[in-house]
Amino acid sequence: MTDDRQGDRNARRLRSYGRRKGKRLTARKERLVAELLPALRPRLSEPAPATLRDLFSVPVREVWLEIGFGAGEHLLWQALANPDIGIVGCEPFLNGVSSLLGGIDDHGIETVRIHDGDGREVLDWLPEHSISRAFILFPDPWPKKRQAKRRLVTPQLVQALARVLRSGGELRFASDDLNYVREALLAIGGDRAFAWTASRASDWRARPADWPETRYERKALSESRKPVYLRFTRL
Repeated sequence: MTDDRQGDRNARRLRSYGRRKGKRLTARKERLVAELLPALRPRLSEPAPATLRDLFSVPVREVWLEIGFGAGEHLLWQALANPDIGIVGCEPFLNGVSSLLGGIDDHGIETVRIHDGDGREVLDWLPEHSISRAFILFPDPWPKKRQAKRRLVTPQLVQALARVLRSGGELRFASDDLNYVREALLAIGGDRAFAWTASRASDWRARPADWPETRYERKALSESRKPVYLRFTRL
């Protein structure tokens, strides 16, 4: 896709996220954003590697994608638990990006790449069937009726995910907003490229063992909101 076409597409999209920066970063985080982040950014202005594993400087078995990783707790946990997996993370909130950079620097992780912008830009860039697992965990629910059109998960996003996920790949979604959960079920479950894997209530009420808790989940639970965990298989 040319830069002009990419720019036109982005201009037509509503932002699915809020602010780009919060409180002032510490000196260390400012340094990591200036020095480490540029080395980890995928170059979206250039074609993606034909073999996406080549995006990483160390050998990886397959590549996962997280859209909207927040402060990066889930992504960092997955990177540490799965050292043979490459992970591309997308997050426009700079404070969250800097928190993940701190974890990457602390642990010397070489299997993570970060796009500090709209995850849909990465979806447009990725080769077909290049991703084995995708995560969208506790995206901004935009709860007010007039805001709902800004929600990330739409039929168009689901089609983009279907293009980049390999057959047998997995899509994970979580939210504590039941209206958003219903919309996600309709958008993802209604797409013939995906099958919902749940067979009993505990499949969506209980968080799997390889799905670590995030601060957004803890906040929801502390406010008596019960998260829902959905898993889909790419057919």
